[in-house]
Amino acid sequence: MPFRGTTRSRRWRRVARGLYLPRGVSPTLAAELAAWRLILPPSAVFTSLTAAELRGWWLPAAVEHPVFVAVPRSDAHPQRLGLLVTRHPQAIPADEIDGLSVASPAETLLTTARYLSVLDLVILGDSALRLQTCTVEELTKAAAQRRRGAPLLRTVIPLLDGRSESPWESVLRVLHLTAGIDVEPQKQIYDDWGRFVARADLWLVGTRRIHEYDGEVHRDLAVHRNDLRRDRRLVEIDWQRIGFTSSQLIYEGASILAGVDQLLGRRWDPRRLARWEALLDASLLRPSGRARAARRWSVPPPGH
Repeated sequence: MPFRGTTRSRRWRRVARGLYLPRGVSPTLAAELAAWRLILPPSAVFTSLTAAELRGWWLPAAVEHPVFVAVPRSDAHPQRLGLLVTRHPQAIPADEIDGLSVASPAETLLTTARYLSVLDLVILGDSALRLQTCTVEELTKAAAQRRRGAPLLRTVIPLLDGRSESPWESVLRVLHLTAGIDVEPQKQIYDDWGRFVARADLWLVGTRRIHEYDGEVHRDLAVHRNDLRRDRRLVEIDWQRIGFTSSQLIYEGASILAGVDQLLGRRWDPRRLARWEALLDASLLRPSGRARAARRWSVPPPGH
């Protein structure tokens, strides 16, 4: 059980000022939040990135962030380093997870939209839809409210797709959509005899090219062997597969878009790249976005 008070005993691990957990307790998020619960009013609800992490959603990046909590305006709340509290005129919808009051999925995304960017929200929203913790209709209803974050959530909803199978697949898809490239996730490809050949991360509609994210799992020997067999079968039926790493998606957008322009017979338009670069710079995937979020959360940026 968490402990509130003061102690110098080495049997306790400090969570925040006046909050401790036994050192033998596994440092899970739920255990940490149970300690924070000791200083919060009964009406408090964990929300934003804290709720997303507790639900097991994909996160845009592993960044230090405060514990996000929502409370009604009528209730007092503590001022504590590492705690970010938003006040609401009435109680927000919540579920119980691990004995903790956690904002509903739609409310979680709406609250997160106060602090993060389009690309960050797409990653979170894709994960929520993939896990079937909420629906597009529920997100649309939440975004219709007159609240901070609602305009950004309305912008993001048309970009979401629950078929995404990883955060970087979501990033890859948004790169193409931002440049006006028509794509279809999880395209199933068959040969002329109707035999299944592959399921692709992203199909460039109207072409015989697929784009995919190549993560660390593809370095595994067995996975690599299967990838080579799959690539050979695609070549045999005149399909082209191109894989991209996370580093390429963040820093080599120009070459990716130039290759697609050549395939589609389009002229190069620097405005397409500028839109993509703006999304990246605002997101937690780049240092500029992480520094911006740290300033809003009053958290020291990495390296400080």
